[in-house]
Order: sequence, then structure tokens, then C-alpha cells
Amino acid sequence: RFPWLLTGCSGWAQGHGQDTRGAPHSFRSGVCSQGTGGQGEPESPPCLQFREDGFLVLEGFLSADECAALQQRVGELVAEMDVPLHCRTEFSTQEEEQLRAQGRADYFLSSGDKIRFFFEKGVFDEKGNFLVPPEKAINKIGHALHAHDPVFRGVTHSPKVQALARSLGLQMPVVVQSMYIFKVSSCPPGLSAPLSGAPASRARGAPWNGCFQVGDSGKGPREAGRLLTPSGAPVTAHQDASFLYTEPLGRVLGVWIALEDATLENGCLWFIPGSHTGALVLIHGEVVHRSERNLSGRSRHAYTFHIMEASGTVWSPDNWLQPTAELPFPSLYT
Repeated sequence: RFPWLLTGCSGWAQGHGQDTRGAPHSFRSGVCSQGTGGQGEPESPPCLQFREDGFLVLEGFLSADECAALQQRVGELVAEMDVPLHCRTEFSTQEEEQLRAQGRADYFLSSGDKIRFFFEKGVFDEKGNFLVPPEKAINKIGHALHAHDPVFRGVTHSPKVQALARSLGLQMPVVVQSMYIFKVSSCPPGLSAPLSGAPASRARGAPWNGCFQVGDSGKGPREAGRLLTPSGAPVTAHQDASFLYTEPLGRVLGVWIALEDATLENGCLWFIPGSHTGALVLIHGEVVHRSERNLSGRSRHAYTFHIMEASGTVWSPDNWLQPTAELPFPSLYT
């Protein structure tokens, strides 16, 4: 039923190699067990690749209809969004900005068992009012879509996600958080921003807020009397295990699903030259990854969640994200 299953995997490895020399996609971090697969079988090539690289792309994991259903549901959530002015938190992956904007914000720190909205930088005026349409201002929604929204819960706990976890040998996987990433573009239709270091000859027309006209449909340099605010912010290089810390280390696995085409121009995961809609990316907790700013004229939506092998694992009490009485980490298996 599931042609992408990692057949031959036989357990959650505890190797902690972090040699990141070589090409950007050549990481050394393991998830599948060392040696052979189940019942004496050699490990499958995908499992070997996952153990060697620390990530694995599974094309076509979600259908186009499943991707569209998640996007439609998010559109409904955004339309119903009602975030008080004092709770409008700008999300950042820059350490100093995190401490300043999020580390002191209860709205963020208490979001582990709720559905809350976090915004790009520069999208509010001094009073907290939106400077751009709300749907263009959101960085992400987190961190309990998997628990409180039936559409996202259905995908997170779907038979094929459970089958994938079992093919990795996970015995007691629990879902610790989930996020919908918008990676919106600030460039209107007909305009885009060239890749970093690209020659000026690649773009036609005058620069507009970092965007260049690439077709005849581009608008003028101002809309409604003001410049649009750049968004689709970059995500700095990081390891998920550094903020979802466990003992032993690296018992957390990221599941990242592209709901729209992810390309170099619109901020794909940096160790992947480009993945297509519906593809799922497994990300080991210790592998270093990042994404660039969205420099295109289109968004790059993705749904991502993290699962932890709870068997024999201690969740650090120092993690910002903690299970609560209202929402203990739910089992992935149903």
C-alpha cells in the first residue's frame, strides 16, 4: 500500500555522529539501526541513506487533494483568527530576537497545547495594527494543530504516517508539536527577487523593496501608497534536538510535508535542491538544516510536526515546550 516504506529498518538508532563535512546535503547522523534490517535482512537503500545523511525525501507522500485540504483548512483558521493586540508576537529564529520577543512572551511559551498565530517581522505598526493583509503577515501557526484541529489530526495520525513510523521501528512514538509554515512572499505577482549574488542583468526594471519586475504584469513600486514589507524570513541553521532535547540525544524526528512546490527561490530546506508538492522530508533531530528567505513571488506552505520515541527516553524539563495536564504528548499510534 505504501511504496515509500523504509522496509528493512529495525529500530531507532542511538548513534550521534555529526560530521557535516562535504556537500551541503551530506550529513552524518543516524536514525535507522546499524547493520541489518529486520529478520536478518540487509537495510534498505532508503534506510541506509537516512542513517548516512540524517534526512530522507519521500516523494508523493500526500496527494494533491490532501495538500489542498490542509491549505483550505488553514485559510479558514486565518479567516477566523482573533489575536489580541498585546499577543501579536513576531516569530524569529535569531537567538537574540528570540530571547527578546519570545522568551518573555507568555503567548509563545504557553502555546504548546494550543493553536496560536505568530507573525513576520515588520508587519505591525506601533499600535499593533496590521500593515499588510493578515494572511500575508503570518509566519506560522503552532503548536497543537495535531491535537485540536480534526483535519490536521487526521493527517498526523493517518495510516500512512503510522506505517512510516512502524517501518522506522518506533515502538512508542508520541507527537510533541506541530506547525503550519507559511513562508509567504512579499513580492506581488509579476515581481520576484533574484537569488543572492545573481547579476543585475537577471532582472528587468527598477528594484522594488527587493523585488524586480520579471514580466509585463508587474505593478508599480507602491501599492496603496506604501511599500510592501519583506517577509518569508530565513530560518537559521539549527538542529531540532537543540530545542527539543532528549536523553539519550536525538530521539526526536521531524516530519516536514511540502504543501506547495519548494524551490531554491522560495526558501526550500537548504539541504534539498528542490522538492515537489506532497513530498515528505524526514529530518533527524541532530541534522543541521535551514532555509533561505523567500525571494520569489509565491509562497511555500508546509506542514511539519515532530515525533519522539518515548520508550526509554527522558524529555528534558528545560525544553520550552512541555506536555500539560490538558494535553499530554499524544501517541502517534491509534
